[in-house]
Amino acid sequence: MPIPLKYNKKFDRLTDEEKELLEINKKSIADFVEQSPSVSDVNFATRNAHAKTYAVARGEFLIDKNVPEELHKFFDKEKYNLKIRFSNAHLKINKSKKDIPAYGFAVRIKDENGNMIANYPLVNFPLFPINSVSVFLKLFTSVNRFFIKKWSSFSLMMQIVKVIPSTLTGSFIKNIFKLWTKRNDFFLSFDFHSVGAYRLGENMIKIKLSPTSVSKNFGKKLATKDAIEEYLTSNNFRADVLIQICYNLDDQPINRLNVEWKKSPFIKIGEIIINKDSLLDARSCDNEMLSFNPFESNPYFQPVGKIQKLRDEAYKTSLQTRLKINKLLKYK
Repeated sequence: MPIPLKYNKKFDRLTDEEKELLEINKKSIADFVEQSPSVSDVNFATRNAHAKTYAVARGEFLIDKNVPEELHKFFDKEKYNLKIRFSNAHLKINKSKKDIPAYGFAVRIKDENGNMIANYPLVNFPLFPINSVSVFLKLFTSVNRFFIKKWSSFSLMMQIVKVIPSTLTGSFIKNIFKLWTKRNDFFLSFDFHSVGAYRLGENMIKIKLSPTSVSKNFGKKLATKDAIEEYLTSNNFRADVLIQICYNLDDQPINRLNVEWKKSPFIKIGEIIINKDSLLDARSCDNEMLSFNPFESNPYFQPVGKIQKLRDEAYKTSLQTRLKINKLLKYK
C-alpha cells in the first residue's frame, strides 16, 4: 500500500494579494447578510450561501468494525452524535416549489459529552469550478454585491467568464452531465462530497457520503422541503461514509478542485443513520443560527487547501453578522 502524503501548512498559505482580496470579500459578506432579510423577504438575516434550510435532524455516526487498523486512533468510540442541516446552495431563499439541484448536507459531530469534534459541510457536486483564490474571491464579492444592488449584471458576467476555462476538464464536464440527468431526483438519493480535502491526523482525505436504499423517485410531486420531511418522518435514513487518501499530488491534487482524485480507492469508515422522527424544528432560532464552520473542528480534522482556507473567515463573518442582525430583529 502506498505511503500517504503528509499534511503541510504550505497547502493553505495565501499570498498578500489574496489576503487583501479576502478582506474585501469579508466586507461584501457582511453587507449581504445585513441586507439578506430584504433580499430573501424573510424576518431574519440569512447565510450568504446555502441560505435555504430544508430540514434539521439528529443522527448518529456508527464506526465500521472493519475500519483499517491505522485509522483506529481517530475513531475511539463506536458511535458519535450528529446534527445535520439539509439546505440549498443559493444565496437567496427561493420560495417557489422548484429549486436548482445544488444541495447541502452539513454534518456536526459531537461526542457523548457534547464536545465538538468536527463540522463537515458536504454538497451533492464533487468538484469546484475555480482553482484560483483571486478569481474566486473576485467572483464571490461580485455575486454578493449583485444581490444587494451594488454591482451590475454586466460586471458579474465578466467575473463568471473568467471561471469558464477551469470548468472544461473531463472530470467537471462528466459530473455536470451526471447532475443534469439527476436534476429531478430526490434530495436524499444523492451522494454528498467534501469537495476539498480535509486532514485525518497528518494524512489528507476527501469524504463521500453514499445513501443506501433511497429511491430517487421518492416525493416526486412534493416540494423538496416537504419530500425530505415526509421521508424522515416515515423512514430511517442510512448512508455509508467513505474516504479517499492523498498519496501524491499528481493523482490526488489538493489545490486543483476541478478534477477528481484517481488511484485512491474509497475506504468505508462508518455509516450515518437518521432514525425516523428525528427531525428538529428547522425554524427555531437555535437551529437557524447553526454554523458548520469546518475550522471549528479538532485540528486533526480541519480543511486543507487555499480555497478551503477562505472558509474560516467567511463563516465567521457571516455568523457574527447574522448574530448581530437577528438580535436586533428579535428573531425567534
